[in-house]
Amino acid sequence: AYAKKHPEEVLLNKAFPATTKDYLSAVTFSLCIISGIDKQLPALMSSKVNTIDGFVNGGSNAFAIHPSRTNTGEAFLAINSHQPLEGPVAWYEAHIQSEAGWNIIGGLFPGGLCAFLGVNEHLGWAHTVNMMDKIDIFQLHMNATNTAYEFDGEWIPLEKRKVKLSIKGIPVKISKTVYWSRYGATIKNDKGFYSIRLTANQDVKGIEQWYRMNKAKNFTEFYAALRIQGLPMFNVVYADRYDTVFYMSGGKMPLRNKDPKYHWNDVVPGNSSATLWNQYHTINDLPQLINPAGGYVYNTNHSPFLATDSLHNLDSSKYDITSGYETYHNNRSARFYELISSSGLVDYSRFKQIKYDDTLPAVLQYPVHIDSLWTMKAQQYPDVMDVISGLQNWNRAADTSSQGAASFLLLYHYVVKNIGTWNTDRLSTAQLLETMQFIKTYQVRHFGKTGIRLGDLQKHMRGNINYPSWGLPDVLTAMHSDSMKDGRFKVRAGESYIELVRFPKNSLPVIESINCYGASAKPGSAHYTDQMPLFIERKTRPVSLRKEDVMAKAEKIYHPG
Repeated sequence: AYAKKHPEEVLLNKAFPATTKDYLSAVTFSLCIISGIDKQLPALMSSKVNTIDGFVNGGSNAFAIHPSRTNTGEAFLAINSHQPLEGPVAWYEAHIQSEAGWNIIGGLFPGGLCAFLGVNEHLGWAHTVNMMDKIDIFQLHMNATNTAYEFDGEWIPLEKRKVKLSIKGIPVKISKTVYWSRYGATIKNDKGFYSIRLTANQDVKGIEQWYRMNKAKNFTEFYAALRIQGLPMFNVVYADRYDTVFYMSGGKMPLRNKDPKYHWNDVVPGNSSATLWNQYHTINDLPQLINPAGGYVYNTNHSPFLATDSLHNLDSSKYDITSGYETYHNNRSARFYELISSSGLVDYSRFKQIKYDDTLPAVLQYPVHIDSLWTMKAQQYPDVMDVISGLQNWNRAADTSSQGAASFLLLYHYVVKNIGTWNTDRLSTAQLLETMQFIKTYQVRHFGKTGIRLGDLQKHMRGNINYPSWGLPDVLTAMHSDSMKDGRFKVRAGESYIELVRFPKNSLPVIESINCYGASAKPGSAHYTDQMPLFIERKTRPVSLRKEDVMAKAEKIYHPG
């Protein structure tokens, strides 16, 4: 209806009319992408996969505090997903009220028909991405003519057909051959034929599950929605007004063959029903905690077996080893644990301090170790002594005034760029010195001096507005940025939509939220950048589930058609 009334805003006329099949296809495709198929496909198509002998022919925060752990007797919930700040998977906020029991404030991606995370009158939840093994690659054993593959001792014809692809910039359609086996979509590369199987495209119930989560009035109804298991992934961190907090490493996990000869984190033989999974773990099999004695649950894309205090965590040995669950801390999880362990009863002010903490933990959890940096004798390297000393004296906080944080951001980018060449998980003194020299050279070239502050280097920008930006990769206030031609870094992902909630027992949830830019993606709109000042000051704004509050403050009331 909106597109019909505003044809000048339509970017692709062929998108309309949109059918149910179009929509469900788009949802399924999106869930495949976020499950990791966008990384697996390029690897397969460029032949960067292992082969099997005989078959030859690679951020978000959420935490909930139980009323027993807060000084007001209310549950607290932090919804703090880290996403790109702009584009097809950037959050926008919506308040959806149907007058028929649906009343929720939360975050959506463009095209969403319900909140993907948020708070209704009774409860709320956050999602973080979980990293268990959601995709399997099977190498097919082909016959001499590559027309059939072996399966349970028989030769099964490999399905194939021609498709024509329209590619932007090319005036004619490109013809490609696509393949399908019993395992699923199949790719031919220089090493052979490989089939891809993932739970994300096995059904189309994901959007229904989110809708049922939106409408749930208590934990029983919410858990019933989770039982649909239409979503192939996502951690769930939940709180409500009825004294329940909950964590689950959610998803639709296949029942895989546990024979140790099958390495499910690598390529698996695609020649036997022994490896062709068609059944799934029930929700009862998944890692989950309800009201743990420690009084809180949390996840920052780390291990589901480190979701509360150390005395009450789940035992990883009781869960399916073929699911490939994470077993590690990251910097955000380690830092959160440092903060919550020393907090005792948590008041709301402390809750917000933890959410907006910008300091790395005492022991860094990056996959590449830079430990020897802290013990280097700076005076032995006079050319970069100031850079080394600045990092060694840094308090590990990522505030805009920090000189150490600026150097660390440059260190991080240089290491990420070169780690493949260095092929190490622990930097040598020579590699560290090379990095220190880069930091000094970069600052002098672009800023005329060393000792610049993080806010000089990293910017939160939209249009012609920019602010000095706090945050580093993998602090709780995570920011990921890319360098620009003038040497500054523009934030592209990380802290974006934030929703903080208190759950009084006898009234509606008390909600505050903020978006990194504003409620509009249209340049020229008053709401294109209007939330930026609050966001960069780490402040929020109150929002209400009451319709009368919304209507009283509305600047415009209209029907989209």
